[in-house]
Amino acid sequence: MTRTQSMNPSSPVPCRRIGSASGAHHFFGYYDKSPWDRSGRYLLAQQVPWMTEQLTPGLRAGIGYFDLEDGDRFHLLDTTGAWNWQMGSQLQWLDGAPGRQVIYNQRTSDANAIYPGFGATIFDVDRGSARQLPMPIYVVAPDSRYALCVDYHRLYRTHETIGYSEDGGPFDIPLAPAGDGIHHMDLATGETQLVASYAALRNFHPRTSMERAIHWVSHIEIHPSSSRVLLLHRWTERVEDETCFLHRLITMNPDGSDMRLLECSDHPLPQLGHHFDADAVGTFDYEKSEYQISHPLWRDDRTIVVWGPHAGRIHYHLYTDSEGGEVQVLGEGVLVENGHMSFSPTDKRWLLSDTYPDANTHERVLFLYDMQTGRRHDLGSFFATPELGKENRCDLHPRWRHDGQAVCIDSVHESMRQMYVLDVSAIVGG
Repeated sequence: MTRTQSMNPSSPVPCRRIGSASGAHHFFGYYDKSPWDRSGRYLLAQQVPWMTEQLTPGLRAGIGYFDLEDGDRFHLLDTTGAWNWQMGSQLQWLDGAPGRQVIYNQRTSDANAIYPGFGATIFDVDRGSARQLPMPIYVVAPDSRYALCVDYHRLYRTHETIGYSEDGGPFDIPLAPAGDGIHHMDLATGETQLVASYAALRNFHPRTSMERAIHWVSHIEIHPSSSRVLLLHRWTERVEDETCFLHRLITMNPDGSDMRLLECSDHPLPQLGHHFDADAVGTFDYEKSEYQISHPLWRDDRTIVVWGPHAGRIHYHLYTDSEGGEVQVLGEGVLVENGHMSFSPTDKRWLLSDTYPDANTHERVLFLYDMQTGRRHDLGSFFATPELGKENRCDLHPRWRHDGQAVCIDSVHESMRQMYVLDVSAIVGG
């Protein structure tokens, strides 16, 4: 059995590498968006000459797409210096806009920008033209009318894996400023507005552990109707050790109003002792913490799937978007470890996810979970060399095609960083 074959002989899943003849490396990024355009013909990717490299501001990645109906030919549109190995450049199609338009983050020369040196680009593939925006995006609304934006300088200093590299350091940044936080940016006009400051988040149901901590947000997601937002509010006194991160799951309106606290995992931190060795923490210890709230995503306009603790136990959970609302455990005894999960865009019966590398075999498992039967269908096992570290690792980050019949992953199991497409139609039905 090769590493790209199905682990479940009763459900064989075809798996093929995209762009295998090019010699370059390719990846898409995060699990929360689809690399396919609406037609299913074009597949977005970042192209780089290395499987791994220590990121510096001068390193650039190609922005482009594969034509799956023309021998996977890669079309290069642009390059960018605003990217990381986990999320890429936040490259994505503007599915709510006419034609074929893509958006991605970019380094700029604008020293007077709100976040100096960073912005975003909208590239119209059909016209071959580009338009610049004044802030880097974190997430784009499904209707493509607006984006929510944060400071990638702050992310680089608090959670380097998802920030953009900077020269220099150590860096001194305010703990919870009132003048920065989540910004709303109109994609048509470029107008921006601060909608949720770090000070406001710290003062929302405050905890003692927040007082001396630095604050940031991640995993901002907008629900299908584009009128509600979820986010993870995180804080810590020790940014060097991710097991010291504290987490809350919060929802709000796009203008910052009607903020709701759905979950908080504040807990004692013996790691803050002076004799604790942060360098002894393993690459994936943070992802396997019993306290972590991670990878939240809207299932629909009312419910959120997330890995995290609730009522003293950690599980995949389904939250109703209301304070004190229903919280349902998913896959009791089956979904037992953290992953990157999302529901099929066409049939909420099917939950797609993965695992982090096994500590002994370094294999990651890709699977579908059947919400009706409680059965897990393993789609494949993919080796991840332990030589990759925290910032340059390659998670599978599985993503759906819009018709729910195929999924795409990033992987390094063939000693290249490449994208793979798996046909799941035999399991989910046509």
